[in-house]
Order: sequence, then structure tokens, then C-alpha cells
Amino acid sequence: MTRLPEYLKRPIIDTEKTKTVRHILKNKCLNTVCENARCPNKSECYQHNTATFLIMGNVCTRNCRYCNISSARPLPLDKAEPEHVAEAVRDLGLKWAVITSVTRDDLPDGGAEHFAQCIYEIRKLTPDTKIEILTPDFKGDISALNTIIKAAPDVFNHNIETVRKVFKTARPQGNYDVSLEVLKYIKDNSNIKTKSGMMVGLGEDYDDIKSTLNDLHSAGCDILTIGQYIQPSKQHLEVAKYYTLEEFEELKQIARDTGFKNFQIGPLVRSSYKAAEIAC
Repeated sequence: MTRLPEYLKRPIIDTEKTKTVRHILKNKCLNTVCENARCPNKSECYQHNTATFLIMGNVCTRNCRYCNISSARPLPLDKAEPEHVAEAVRDLGLKWAVITSVTRDDLPDGGAEHFAQCIYEIRKLTPDTKIEILTPDFKGDISALNTIIKAAPDVFNHNIETVRKVFKTARPQGNYDVSLEVLKYIKDNSNIKTKSGMMVGLGEDYDDIKSTLNDLHSAGCDILTIGQYIQPSKQHLEVAKYYTLEEFEELKQIARDTGFKNFQIGPLVRSSYKAAEIAC
């Protein structure tokens, strides 16, 4: 594995706050993408009583070559999970809750109704909490997307993840155009803010990035995140390039030039990093 630049390293923080977050999550038998995807911002977020809930289990029906979440046959859905997520949101005192999931191609609706139930349960217990969901593509199924629209999250996030040129290598079971269509359908048929994110360092160039940002903007995407890809293990895709801090400043200007006003771009930026700040 390529040696990690110093600016991509984060210290491990273990305080009473981080222990409290872990205790609440463990007590409710909940997964987080923070743990399962080895997010470098985990300690910082836990310090601020924040976590991104990972629903519908911790194994995925797809096998994206950059992702640390395991691919295997998933377990049946936990029907109590939406209520437990809502209780954790209440116990953590979250004003902004972020919910994501593994991809569940084994389910007829891809898990859309399960997302909706999490939204409904949170609003029962903490009606003032804003809710952001980060979903798979649901194979572009309109019925599943309508289920999400009816539940009306405050922000709908679906990540494009990488540029068209690299997409099939990184996401062999995904489809670049379907991801764009999902974002566009939500934007065209609701008042929900839409969001998407991508990684750099997988073999793309600046023209590829500009093209992808133009595609996202044309799909009506409101909010953008861009961060550096970090190889989780030797079994995952290698890092083609570590972007410098100066290059990340260039990416910010490209985003502005494309028309994005709300974005978070930096080496350690991930999909839900400082989610509330860039959504407002």
C-alpha cells in the first residue's frame, strides 16, 4: 500500500464523549458507517455526538472495489431497527441525523420502505430533527424512489462515487447513468435537497472530474462532496494519486465554476462530514 501523506492522518481520540456514543450505539444494536467503512473522521464526529447510522445490516449485496464493507448474503431486515435508530437519535440529542445503508438488491424495493420507516420513527420522537439519507441506487426503481419522496427526508444523498471512465472498474455492479437518473428523479419530483459525492485518486484526470461535476449539476444536484480515496486494504483498488492540499483548492474552484454553491471538498471529506453545515 502506498504510504499515506501526513495530512491524511488523524489521531485516535478516546474520551467520555466518544465512549458515550459507542455505548448508545451498542445498546441499541446499531451499526454505523463510521466503524464499518473505517471513516477517518470517526473520532471527530463522535466527539460532537454525531454518527452516521448504517441500516439493514453490515454486509452488502454488491462488491465495490473501494469499499471496506463486506459483500455476502445479508440477513433479514430487523423490523425494530427504525425504532432503535430513532431512540439513538433522541439519546444523542441529534439536530441533524444521517442514515445510510448497505445495498440490498435482494429486497424487492431495495430497502426503500425501511429507510422511510426510519424517517417516520425519528419524526415521532424528535420532530425537530433534520434527516439526511444516503441511499443506494435502488436499481433506479421509480416505485422505490416514490417511497422515499413520500417520506420526505430533508436531504437525499446518492453518491456517484467516481468518474464515468473509472466507474465500471470501481463499481462493477453499478451504473453511472442510473445514479444520475436517481438524483434527477428526486429533484424533478420533490422539494427535497439532493446531494452527491465522489472520491478522487482512482485514476481520473481533471477533465474527468469537470465532466462528472457537470453531469451532477445538470441532474439538479444541490450539494457536493469530494474527498481523497484511501485504500482500506491490499485487496482493494490501489490509490492512483494522492491529491495535494493545493489541488483540493483547485477542485473547489472547479466546483464553483460548475455552479455549485454548497460543497465540502478536502482530503478527508466524506459523504456526511459536516452534513448540517453544507446543507443550510
